[in-house]
Amino acid sequence: MERALQQARQAATLGEVPVGAVITRDGSVVAEAHNQMESIPDATAHAEMLVLQQAARWAGSWRLDGMTLYVTLEPCPMCAGAMVLARLQRLVYGASDPKKGAVDSVYDVLHHPANNHRVAVTSGLLAEPSAVLLRDFFAERRLRPA
Repeated sequence: MERALQQARQAATLGEVPVGAVITRDGSVVAEAHNQMESIPDATAHAEMLVLQQAARWAGSWRLDGMTLYVTLEPCPMCAGAMVLARLQRLVYGASDPKKGAVDSVYDVLHHPANNHRVAVTSGLLAEPSAVLLRDFFAERRLRPA
């Protein structure tokens, strides 16, 4: 999760919403990314989507069995849906997202009964530094003149 926080900090320096993600398999990092919606520009360029794509290239398969995704913010519906489709084994996230979180806060995409795959979830790992990074980023943006 520390590496995901490093990715989030990198996103903030680029003017991106500071969310970072890392995927591991058997304890080794296979992919890492941060939000790039503004710099690409692409509405789907969330850290989770980018890291899932990298991991699939690394594995040579869209099936990410046995992989764990660490992300600093609770995933949105798009990202959570992609995790189910990719057959991700486990998700670990930091801060909750009370506005559009799709794991525990607003929706429960990962454990919907219609899914043919379930993703194990651990929440709250380094939640405070993840949340502080986001709060500070948006507070600074509100102070800047438009």
